Amino acid sequence: MQSDLLDYQCSLCGKNYSIEETTYTCPGDGGNLDVILDYANINKQFQPKSIFSSSEHSLWRYLPLLPVNDPGGMGTPLHKAGYTPVYTANRLADKLGMDFLWVKDESRNPTASFKDRASAIVLARGREIGAEVIVTASTGNAGAALAGMAAAIGQKAVIFAPRTAPPAKIAQLLIFGAKVYLVDGTYDDAFDLTIQASDEFGWYCRNTGYNPFTTEGKKTAALEIWEWMENLQPGLLRPLSVFVSVGDGNIISGLHKGFKDLMQLGWIESMPRIFGVQAEGSAAIARAYFEGTENITAVTAKTIADSISVDLPRDGVRAVRAARESGGGYIVVSDEAILSAIAELGRIGIFAEPAGATAYAGLVKAIQSDLIKPDEPVLVINTGSGLKDVRAAMQAVIEPVIIDPTLEALKRVID
Repeated sequence: MQSDLLDYQCSLCGKNYSIEETTYTCPGDGGNLDVILDYANINKQFQPKSIFSSSEHSLWRYLPLLPVNDPGGMGTPLHKAGYTPVYTANRLADKLGMDFLWVKDESRNPTASFKDRASAIVLARGREIGAEVIVTASTGNAGAALAGMAAAIGQKAVIFAPRTAPPAKIAQLLIFGAKVYLVDGTYDDAFDLTIQASDEFGWYCRNTGYNPFTTEGKKTAALEIWEWMENLQPGLLRPLSVFVSVGDGNIISGLHKGFKDLMQLGWIESMPRIFGVQAEGSAAIARAYFEGTENITAVTAKTIADSISVDLPRDGVRAVRAARESGGGYIVVSDEAILSAIAELGRIGIFAEPAGATAYAGLVKAIQSDLIKPDEPVLVINTGSGLKDVRAAMQAVIEPVIIDPTLEALKRVID
């Protein structure tokens, strides 16, 4: 069953549009569109307990709060997106002097990143409107998510990626059978080309921070955090602080949207504080936040965390608001801190790619700067698997010792 999709609302001018009037952004000012649900109707039909009792262990358990119909694909990766685990990180908490710390591991998604959530919902929307081809720009993860989810239901997919994207990510795109074009330029160049191609050929564009349904997919992580919180000791996590890495701003905006939907429904009294973490070499949104503005100025992005390396964030305004309106903030970390965070997460059994480890690096800095108190409960989101970028991961560890295949050689090394 699908919840009622009332209309879209521009995040800049506040104007409302019907779903027939526009597809991607505000025709007036180009602002990102928020999907407006019929909250009154949802409340008439559902309560939290009816959702919590669902036997569906994927993001589709939250279908009453989604603006799409279930596209089918039962028993395929499309129906395994979301519902990722939350791990207790006691040893990291002890090292940081914290009382409560958890890590939500998005690498457990079918194509090993957070982006599966958005692709699943966009594919559902594509089915509803009869899209023949769905296209996206990506540094790798969004493309892999679209390609994998599309393969699951036989949907044609086209991916534009920078030629500098990690080989493991490009391999995923090809194995899943998508048509792949490597752009001799940046992610932003690929993004612009994708929009031109979708206009020219009538393809349905999944681009992050452009298609409003990407936010609806990413908000499902907030819905999972809400359900997880409800299952903990009542009152323990008030307020919870959530740390997440930020590139184009769509994930943090999606988390904020999910919590706002729950507030509108009256299902939560207050929302968690959301902290966005950016790499020093790609910090356009953090800069705007620190300057107290919503004017996002492009940078020349350069960071080891390719998944969050963005010159001009396409969802920057909502990303600034997510931190400000939730009582959170922004933190900027170095590439060296990101590499250290990869190693630290690895020691508790979580293999994070650079972008995923960025969130934990931000928490370390927040503790050191007294932005987070030791008794404040924190949830860190790892957005993707380290297997996506093994080359970067190897920079975070000491090279293994090479020895002859003899016990004597081993003894010499051990001694």
